[in-house]
Amino acid sequence: MTAETTVPSSGTQPWASGIPHGPVRPARHIGGLRFPSRRPPARSDSPLPLLAADLLAAMAGAAVLAEAAGRPGPAATPTTALVAALVVGALLLRPRSARPGPGAPGVLDELPALCGRTAVTWLGLAALLAAYDPARALTARTLLLGWALHAAAAGAGRGAVHWRRRVALRRRPRTALVVGPAATAQRVAAALLRHPGCRVRPVGVVADHAEGAAGLPVLTTGEEVERALIRNGVRVVLTVHPAVRTAKAPLLRALAASGCALWEVEAECPAYEMRDQLVGFAVRRLDPGARRPGAVGKRLLDVVVSGTLLVLVSPVLLVCATVLRLTDGPGVVFRQERVGKDGRPFTMLKFRTHRPADEQEAATRWSVAGDQRMSPFCRVLRQTSMDELLQLWNVFRGDMSLVGPRPERPHFVAQFSRIHPGYAARHRMRTGITGLAQVNGLRGDTSIEDRARFDNAYIDNWSLWQDFRILLRTAAAVVRSTGS
Repeated sequence: MTAETTVPSSGTQPWASGIPHGPVRPARHIGGLRFPSRRPPARSDSPLPLLAADLLAAMAGAAVLAEAAGRPGPAATPTTALVAALVVGALLLRPRSARPGPGAPGVLDELPALCGRTAVTWLGLAALLAAYDPARALTARTLLLGWALHAAAAGAGRGAVHWRRRVALRRRPRTALVVGPAATAQRVAAALLRHPGCRVRPVGVVADHAEGAAGLPVLTTGEEVERALIRNGVRVVLTVHPAVRTAKAPLLRALAASGCALWEVEAECPAYEMRDQLVGFAVRRLDPGARRPGAVGKRLLDVVVSGTLLVLVSPVLLVCATVLRLTDGPGVVFRQERVGKDGRPFTMLKFRTHRPADEQEAATRWSVAGDQRMSPFCRVLRQTSMDELLQLWNVFRGDMSLVGPRPERPHFVAQFSRIHPGYAARHRMRTGITGLAQVNGLRGDTSIEDRARFDNAYIDNWSLWQDFRILLRTAAAVVRSTGS
């Protein structure tokens, strides 16, 4: 878990324009773009109207429970308890929006999920009531009537909410920028303008060259994009060519950081596995590293695990520091600048296992694994990855995470970002001590192209469970480690 990427392999083509060639900066500054990160709030759909509709539907369905709860008997079930159980179950199993496209969903899109989840709620309530008091079990008539009334009320309430939202969007549609080759982008923009009912109104095309295409204004510079972004209140960005994700990656990340939702439009041919559509075009949501549910859990895992490990391994750290001081002299801790999340530099800590000749060597030498100047104890530290233990403090501070793309020095970040597509995109997540690339054997002098691909795959499919799996695989690898 030391050196993180390799010298670029031959035959690799430079990345397209738009990659920063200077100091690494936060995402909203990438490629010279300085889009505002704090704009007036977008007209986001509040969850409260749908929540209220689901709550009222559950109360309507609960009306049929009076018959079951009111029948005479020695242990009549209180009506309030049944209603409370029904409401809690209905809210826990309430359907999410079935079609979260750039337009607005309708109740028919979520009707199957609505009926199914309502049926599960009523069946669960019937099972609990039968287990509590078999004499008060719900009859088939009560069960069917309650489910039908509940589902109908939920459908009507949600339909009213979606209708109001569609009316609001028709009056004030979401403004959008279309990014891609000018001719294709203009064609997609024209199709959207011909169908105002789609509730997305393009206001400009972002392309490298105008190419003589007539239609919306073509924006070719970052300043023009920024002006259109602020002047029109743009909140939706549509990309119309797969190459845009790579060629315009800094632009897309800057737009996402400014609050825009990114969607990829399949404009040239029919697409596969795309459930969302916009005026006949298949679309899918792009996520260039925005906050996801579970980010707080990831940080909590980092703090708890790193803090616990720092306490547990503190005797080991003390022994290592003492032996290094006695055998290699002063300067036990090695501090080196690395590039972290959003391109922000931080100081990474390690045990010093090698003394570079000068600052130039420290900043630009790739690997020291075979250096003969390394003492036997330092070689053991590197082979067992114990020289990395001090990075637990970086994790505890928040500079790094336990799991994530490995951080690299600014010199190599600038070099690899120019040469390898996707390398700069690794910095949309906090860097880590270990990662998916490392547990798949990509350490030391291995392919940087493969490293970037594994790192981006980890970010695109991140979950807490994946972090646990990588940590377990890392622990197993350290036991049989051969070092780097």
